Amino acid sequence: MAESDKMTEEEIKELVDKHSHLASYLKDIKEKLNPPEFYKKIPKEKASEEHPNFIYPTKGSVFIHIYRLPEMDERLYHSIEPEMDENTTKKYKDLLHLIVKTAPEKKSAVSDDELKELFIEMMDDIITIDEQAVSYHPLIKKGLFSKEKMNAKIKATSAQKEAMKYALIKEQIGGGPLEPFMRDIYLEDIHIIAGENVHVIHKVFDMIKTNILIPKEESFAFARKLSEKMGAAVSEAQPIVDATMPDGSRGNLIYPESISIKGPSITIRKFAETPISITQIINWGTMSSGIAAYIWLSLQYGRSFFVCGETASGKTTTTNALIPFIPPDKKIYTAENTPELHVPHTVWQQLLTRTADTEEGSVDLFDLLKAALRSRPDYIIPGETRGAEGNVVFQAMQTGHPCITTFHAGSVTKVIQRFTGDPINVPKSFMDNLDFVLIQMAVERKGKRLRRVLSVDEIEGYNKAVDGVMSRTAFEWKSAEDQHVFRANRNSFILEERIAKNAGYNDPNEIYDEYDLRKHILDRMVEEQIFDYYEVCQFIWTFYREGIEALPISI
Repeated sequence: MAESDKMTEEEIKELVDKHSHLASYLKDIKEKLNPPEFYKKIPKEKASEEHPNFIYPTKGSVFIHIYRLPEMDERLYHSIEPEMDENTTKKYKDLLHLIVKTAPEKKSAVSDDELKELFIEMMDDIITIDEQAVSYHPLIKKGLFSKEKMNAKIKATSAQKEAMKYALIKEQIGGGPLEPFMRDIYLEDIHIIAGENVHVIHKVFDMIKTNILIPKEESFAFARKLSEKMGAAVSEAQPIVDATMPDGSRGNLIYPESISIKGPSITIRKFAETPISITQIINWGTMSSGIAAYIWLSLQYGRSFFVCGETASGKTTTTNALIPFIPPDKKIYTAENTPELHVPHTVWQQLLTRTADTEEGSVDLFDLLKAALRSRPDYIIPGETRGAEGNVVFQAMQTGHPCITTFHAGSVTKVIQRFTGDPINVPKSFMDNLDFVLIQMAVERKGKRLRRVLSVDEIEGYNKAVDGVMSRTAFEWKSAEDQHVFRANRNSFILEERIAKNAGYNDPNEIYDEYDLRKHILDRMVEEQIFDYYEVCQFIWTFYREGIEALPISI
């Protein structure tokens, strides 16, 4: 654990002095808990603590307290938010009225960010800070918002203003009761069942119960409001909605009690604003530096592969981490249902499907992939292949366009079966256009839930004699040692037959020297703790443009 991750007493005091709601919370829990530790960044070791007791900040003025009392069956995720007392609530209602009255005089706001800026600007105009103004005093008893009183000011303490600002953003723009989760970078999934405590998937603690609950009687209105934010209103007529929230998170809503017995059921998958880097994935053990080096060479030389696994196995995270291996001067074409891919390249054609009331107005993944073949990209990346559009993916590969996509399958055999069967129906003889399949899963190992690449399997081609597609395992994960083994070392079909021969190597075995070099570079980056996504990206691209001598660390 890095000492810099833990806050000093001075830093804690500064936080408490600045945020009165945090000070109040610490005072309230004093009787039942020892003083909690404060962390800027959560150490991984905290995952194994039986009775954790610490607080960490999120974006803005929300803090998260993770703790477990001796009498508790499980750990609790407790959000600490600015709260409004009775007097502040009355002032807040006055604030809302004045905002509604003065809004027409302000510039229009299109995006949520613009609306947030507008709200803050209006609050600054309306509220006068007075640290003695604790009580509520009506602006005017009669004709509160008559034209001549439009310039009335609300007197409030700085703490009251902070609470009102948080409430305004939370209710009018943000996630309502889910706002703390939207601000927490450590969350992956949010699971809401009406009338029950919300559970979240935490990057350190996995599934954990929270203190936030949406009462069943409020859940229907909440679900409708949330679906409207996603641009796909849920109703009895449209009981299931799968769409994207304004911040890029993916939401799935199941609305009526006839389907969801307990009331509305909601799952939100959050996506990091900055993708996870390949060196961080190596550091976590999800894949080895050897697998990453193998993919680095494959992407440099235009090979195609699928990242496969079950739901929530980290397929998209891994795909995003691998994209910087594509040379920086290439044109990338992405086609998705929801915007999950992150491409750092300058020439990135980012396209999304569109649902419309008429068939003519809709644009599906099949349409986007057909369009890709006419736009001359260097690499085509469909976010996820599910059905018949898989046929177009193979057409693209057959015409010389390298493709990367994610796919739900647990083994290379399943991938082949699903692509050669209904509804995709790729001829078995075409399967050799796919170079390899990476299988990644969420696994349980010694009581811990981990994401691991289980295998990388190379596709050799169709064998007419047995009427089957031949494959060989290049890399394999050994659970007992938690190690990845390069089984195809000095015997890789892709490295020797598909890359070395096409790249002009006189001796195909020379490709392993290049593989060893890339692996060593990645190992050195991990040793030097170069984990920032953009720093890793520039590191790889410097190597492409200027060679190993230009790298900022010794290799």
